[in-house]
Amino acid sequence: MSDYIVSARKYRPQTFDTLVGQKSIATTLKNAIKNDQLAQAFLFCGSRGVGKTSTARILAKTINCFDQTENIEACGKCDSCVSFDKGSSLNVYELDAASNNSVEDIRSLIDQVRIAPQLGSHKIYIIDEVHMLSNAAFNAFLKTLEEPPKHAIFILATTEKHKIIPTILSRCQIFDFNRIKINDIADHLSAIAVKEGINAESEGLYLIAQKADGALRDALSIFDQIVSFAGNTLTYKSVIENLNVLDYDYYFRLVDYAMKEDIPSSLLLYHEIMDHGFDGHQFIVGLSEHYRNLLICKDPKTVSLLEVTESVQNKYVEQSGKLDVQHILRALGVLSKTDTDYKSAKNSRLLVELVLMQLCSIKSEFEKKKI
Repeated sequence: MSDYIVSARKYRPQTFDTLVGQKSIATTLKNAIKNDQLAQAFLFCGSRGVGKTSTARILAKTINCFDQTENIEACGKCDSCVSFDKGSSLNVYELDAASNNSVEDIRSLIDQVRIAPQLGSHKIYIIDEVHMLSNAAFNAFLKTLEEPPKHAIFILATTEKHKIIPTILSRCQIFDFNRIKINDIADHLSAIAVKEGINAESEGLYLIAQKADGALRDALSIFDQIVSFAGNTLTYKSVIENLNVLDYDYYFRLVDYAMKEDIPSSLLLYHEIMDHGFDGHQFIVGLSEHYRNLLICKDPKTVSLLEVTESVQNKYVEQSGKLDVQHILRALGVLSKTDTDYKSAKNSRLLVELVLMQLCSIKSEFEKKKI
């Protein structure tokens, strides 16, 4: 049987310093441990794949470590850390509230809370997807959550904070996890590629990071998928082929045609895009994003908002220099209306082609207004 482990598990953070994109939360938790100011209940909120459960496990491991480092990290060598890494620790109890959401499940947990730890100072209870608990289960949990034994710490994790009743929220120290930035995800993927001996193009890694939409776990899953497809050489081309993403070069060419008022070339290029199997609505959304990026590049102060590689950023800056702000705003207005009208259009291809004609006519439209 293969010993292959997916990257999301193989490179799961093991210390606070290895958490990606959650530096402020890591610092706060480390200071709480250092100053012995741990709350009895934590609530970790945020979208999928941002490190909530990983942080909960790191916190649990570090609290019970017998020989914490100067940097307030688990040593990884003591009996507590070794048992935790092997999954045999009796001091850490994990409950998936999605499948264990009844009153009986919570009562069983409460019975365990009364028992003091045999090894280490605390017993930590991690409840994932806590919003899935029933109202009766929440109510049964309230008293224990408010006044737990000194040795008990609860760490609740959820993707839907609004579904948790206020009486639970008021008893927890709440941490809101950020969606991970594209640059942070791309840098993390680059480090993993080096460790795995994979030659990866930065443009390809940035595209994976964009596709992941702020979720590191999704990015690692996509990364594994691309590596299976492309082998040890991960290129930008292999990423767009595997993920069925439209190459940004098409958008640069279309804007060039629009500036030249070259309607035939624009229509032929769109025909080529359709032949590659791309959806018209997806194309409109992508072209809107492209014009938005051009607008951002009009001012040096906002260029940093562009989360792409340096070479692609230079392309955007160069092309934006050829267009004035009014032209870009007019194009964005046309594309925004098309995005709204697309679903109700009976002939969606004609709608997109008309938009391309309008984009190619903006220059003439402005010149007529000046007369």
